Amino acid sequence: MSFQEQLQTLRKAKGLSQEKLAEFLGISRQAVAKWEVGHSYPDIANLILLSEFFKVSIDKLVNDYEENCRLCIKENKEKPINEEIITFLCKAKKATYAGKGPEIRPSRPNSHDLEYLEGSLKYIDTYLGGEQFAGEEALWKDEIPFWSMNYMGRVLEERFSGSFLKEALSLVSKENPYRGPIIYQNGQYKYHCIINGEFEWFQGHEEIYFEDTKVYECFFHGGEIK
Repeated sequence: MSFQEQLQTLRKAKGLSQEKLAEFLGISRQAVAKWEVGHSYPDIANLILLSEFFKVSIDKLVNDYEENCRLCIKENKEKPINEEIITFLCKAKKATYAGKGPEIRPSRPNSHDLEYLEGSLKYIDTYLGGEQFAGEEALWKDEIPFWSMNYMGRVLEERFSGSFLKEALSLVSKENPYRGPIIYQNGQYKYHCIINGEFEWFQGHEEIYFEDTKVYECFFHGGEIK
């Protein structure tokens, strides 16, 4: 079931009009109407509110997210994902930035570089900047690159917590081996990540909220190198 179908079903099950749902979210009725016909898509803050209001998980709400994204990428379910590669990638992520791993010699002026090795596999994460940053994670096998992910992010508010971001990123899973979990909360901080596509070709974004204020955002995309 697509997002717009899910939303209509959930709203009608509660006996709500579009106006009443919009009133709860603090938005216009027209915005809700556009969501329900697939002309637009709610931001993460509203997805969280919808999830809490209807008592359903965000991944259920966005089950068919690709149908609602203008940058739609077709899923390729037939191509198996190499379990060894996914396991290695998750271990590498947890051992480097998320795990506060040591940096290696910079590959570019003023860059931050982190590396993880296991047998013939190599992972390198290199980024520039701090409060506003850009970087790339990549994988090699026998010194030949075969996968990469670029990212660009920024801190929006002083209440951002780098420790909370690392905490969320340390929960990277084999099901979503890109950044953090779909949703994670600890105290007043809430992390959310949406992925569109598959390991071979994907894009996504993550955000962190402190209470109801967005304090961080990051956009990323990547896939196989051939």
